[in-house]
Amino acid sequence: MSDIIHTSNAAVPLGAYPHARKAGNLLFLSGIGPRNAADNSIPGLHLADDGSILQYDIEAECHAVFANVKSVLEASGSSWDKIVDVTVFLTNMKKDFPIYNKIYGEYFRDVQACRTTVEIKSLPTPIAIELKVIALLD
Repeated sequence: MSDIIHTSNAAVPLGAYPHARKAGNLLFLSGIGPRNAADNSIPGLHLADDGSILQYDIEAECHAVFANVKSVLEASGSSWDKIVDVTVFLTNMKKDFPIYNKIYGEYFRDVQACRTTVEIKSLPTPIAIELKVIALLD
């Protein structure tokens, strides 16, 4: 199996990078967002004609980003329970943290991965959340 992972079950990367890369018994995922693999749509997102965000749904984006991370983990030979570290990027900490934190707790209750959550001004597409993950391999 290749050390570089690409999967059709997660959105196509926006640049010259893989979905994940193996190094020894560690798996490093590139930044993963909530974009849909089939049509590149973002769940709950409504844009104005000029491309500005009219409305977004952080709950829908959380579920979608976690599903994308799971798809990349599985395509790489790892699994959700092998996540050891998560960096989360939110574009609106004050508004979105309570909802994200609740949903995160549901998904990660038994995983107990280390976590860092930071607010950033924007992401490359009009998404509100992105995850950077490190997991173990068998």
